[in-house]
This record gives sequence, C-alpha cells and structure tokens, in this order.
Amino acid sequence: MKRKIRMSQKKGLPPGTLVYTGDETKDFEITVIDYDSNGYREFEVKNVEECFPFRDYPTVTWINVVGLHRVDIIEKIGQHYDLHPLVLEDILNVHQRPKVEYFENYIFVVLKMLTYNEESHYIESEQVSIILGKNFIFTFQERKGDVFEPVRDRIRNNKGIIKKNGADYLLYALIDIIVDNYFVILEKLGDGVEDLEDKVILDPSPEIVQVIHRLKRNLIELRKTIWPLREILNTLHKEDSPLMEKKTSIYLRDVYDHTIQIIDTVETLRDVVSGLLDVYLSSVSNRMNEIMKVLTIIATVFIPLTFIAGIYGMNFKYMPELEWKFGYPLVLLVMLSIGIGMWIYFKKKKWL
Repeated sequence: MKRKIRMSQKKGLPPGTLVYTGDETKDFEITVIDYDSNGYREFEVKNVEECFPFRDYPTVTWINVVGLHRVDIIEKIGQHYDLHPLVLEDILNVHQRPKVEYFENYIFVVLKMLTYNEESHYIESEQVSIILGKNFIFTFQERKGDVFEPVRDRIRNNKGIIKKNGADYLLYALIDIIVDNYFVILEKLGDGVEDLEDKVILDPSPEIVQVIHRLKRNLIELRKTIWPLREILNTLHKEDSPLMEKKTSIYLRDVYDHTIQIIDTVETLRDVVSGLLDVYLSSVSNRMNEIMKVLTIIATVFIPLTFIAGIYGMNFKYMPELEWKFGYPLVLLVMLSIGIGMWIYFKKKKWL
C-alpha cells in the first residue's frame, strides 16, 4: 500500500505548527504499562490527563499513543512533559527520516516500523516516534497493531532482565524488536529472490519483470530505513547522556551489529535482483534468437524451391519440360533433393 504524502498542508505555516500529515484513521487509544522489579500494571486510559502523574513516578512507565490525528492530545502531552514544539511537529509529520535528537530532559527518536503485506507482497511502513525521559517512554503510532507484543510479553511475564533495568533499557528493547522484524522481512525477500532465480532461467515470462520491480522497491524501502538507523544507534551508543546508562550501550552496540548485517544482506540482494533483470533480458533475447534461427533456416530451405517453382510458373510456350511425361516428378525429385541436401548441410555446420 502506497502512502500519500501530504506535506503541502504545512506550506507557509510557521515552525512548530502542529499538522498531521498522515492518512486519516479512526484508531485511537492510550495504553499504559507501569512496572518495576516487583510488579507491573497495564491499563488503557480514557483521558490523557491520567498519564500526567507518571512523569514523576519512580517506576518505569511506557505510554503508547495510537492515533496521531488527535492533534489536541499530542499538544496536551507536549505541554505537560515540556516537549519542544518542533518535536511535536515531527511526531505529527509521519514522513520523517529516522533520526535521534538530544534535549535537556529527554531524547527524541524516530524509527520506521516495517511490515510485509502477504497479499500485495509490498513492504508497508509506519513511523514510530519515541520520547525517552528519566523514568518514562512515550511511543506514538498512527494505527493499531505493532511489533512490540514480545516486549509487552516480557514485561508481563517477567522474562529476561527488562524489569530490572530503567527506561533506557526499554528503549533498547523497542529498537531491538523493530530491527528483529527487519530480519523477518529480509528472509521473505530472500526467499522471493531464490524462487525468482529459477523462474528467470526456466520460464522468463513478462510477469517476472513486475516481480523484479516489486523486489527492487521493497529493497529500496528497507535500505532507506536501515541506513539512518545505523547512525541513530551509533549516536545512542557513543553520546554521553544522563538518560542512558553505560550498561545499556553494550546492548545498543549489539543492535548496531545487526543493522550492519542487514545492510550487507540488502546490498547483496539488490545486486542479485539487478543481475536477475539482466539475466531475464538475456534469456528473452536468446529465446528470440532461437526462434529467428529456426524461421531463417525454414526460409532458406524454401528459397531455392520457390525459385524452381517460379521458373516453371512462367507459362512460356516453348518450355520442353512441360510436355515431357517425366518432367513433373523429376522437378519434385530435384526440389526434394535440394531440401534434404540443405538440411544435411545445416546439421554438419551445427546450425540445427
């Protein structure tokens, strides 16, 4: 599904003007997961004001906001949590390049959450904006449905060390699950490339060009997403901030290694897909050459036969063979001999 870009809505407006640039949706909910090493609670809030007390709670609080078309809600959150107007503007501008920005009391991260549509076989992208504070994290999404369920499951069932660490580790966990989902998509694209390699050689049909084009678009989308993410992780890993503990940097470095692996795989697949297009064109050209060769040989065989038939079709009065009783079978025999002789000659030359 191709997203519509509505950046023209912001034309002429002053910086910090809050305008939602995505597709309209009816999805809206605010869910809260508040936890520490001793327990957790999870609930959905009806009013955004219910989220405000968590700013000063000693526990780790993850507030997930779905429905960016509610600009008034985003504005209230920004006012209470002292978010810069340009940050709120970037949250609502869902066509941002993945990035990270540091502020005095929080870190702002923009990521792309990718999903693979099994029906259209295209990658669908959704922007996820993350605000990391001292003891809280905000995530902003356009629509319901995300890849964060394994993280929620780890908090609910106390799996791993997530509940023993702070909000910075939760940020790592969210980035890590997004990157892990890139691997899932990459495997699907890799399987598609392998299937295509056999089809290009065995059956280079016109439909293959559409498949190649779709794979190239998917790889471009994945590449546009993963390259900036490498910069984000490198910055988070190296930048000194009171909001990020040093032990979390080790985990971020691991995700950074994963992004390098994905980049290498994407570049390899791009080269393979580009090569497949060349192989397809070569296969079609070779097939056309084979057809033209057969037609040329057939035409070459019939040229002398047509010449003989043309001579005896002139109907001149004085042609001695016309009244000879064996003239007709003799001409047929000559034509047959010429055809067989040319066929044998082509075989010896390995043109057939």
